[in-house]
Amino acid sequence: MPSWNCRNTENMEAIQVKQDDDIAIVTLNRPARMNAVNDELRGQLIDALGRLNAQSSVRAIVLTGSGERAFCAGQDLDEAAAVTWQQIVPWLNRQRAMYQAVRELDKPCVAAVRGVAAGAGFQLALCADWRLATPDSRWGQPEVKAGLASIVGSYLMTLHVGHTHNVQMSLSGELINGQRAFDIGLVTALCSEAELMSNAVERARTLAALPPTAVRLSKQRFRAMTQARFDEACVAGIRAQLECYADGEPQRVMAGFLSQRKTRESQ
Repeated sequence: MPSWNCRNTENMEAIQVKQDDDIAIVTLNRPARMNAVNDELRGQLIDALGRLNAQSSVRAIVLTGSGERAFCAGQDLDEAAAVTWQQIVPWLNRQRAMYQAVRELDKPCVAAVRGVAAGAGFQLALCADWRLATPDSRWGQPEVKAGLASIVGSYLMTLHVGHTHNVQMSLSGELINGQRAFDIGLVTALCSEAELMSNAVERARTLAALPPTAVRLSKQRFRAMTQARFDEACVAGIRAQLECYADGEPQRVMAGFLSQRKTRESQ
């Protein structure tokens, strides 16, 4: 059982925010869809992180996913399959704003990952400062399997792993387990399922106890060192996905997947 008592709870359907003293626990809350990112979750997460960043009573944030199956399985395919090429630019700009909301945090952010962290979920976790995960969690960039180029995720991986691992994960689209992700440097520490959240909160408390001005300025410097290349990757991602959607491959792959899912659900 969790060893913390949250005194304030805010449920915005797709996002749940709990505050335990000076720690905010932000939970992606679409367990039936493995916490996949849709417009509702995206907007609520951006709003919640912005408010928490401005809230002086919050000194650190834990980001996690609801349920046992996933931290976040990536982009919601129902939404992605409905996107037209004319909508690609504003859609991907909203996705960029979600990652930027994590990057903009002046307070430490600890990602607690069980289950799948793939695609957009993988990238959200990579934007956090600490990544705690279970050994059997699953990490990766499966975009190529959906007919999409791996651009923003491959950039974010350059901040954590070498070129060889980056190429292997980005081009294969294969997921690796938490143990392997730890071994190559994507994950900060491994925890058992039973200890994951308590360890994440404990790490957040340790970071929250540090002098906040020094932490804020250090984080701002890290952001400044990486912002230009992150922005460049986001622009390159838009160009690449426009070409992918113009080719029609993502639509065909996602339509096939959704058809298979509908068949399974009807059985």
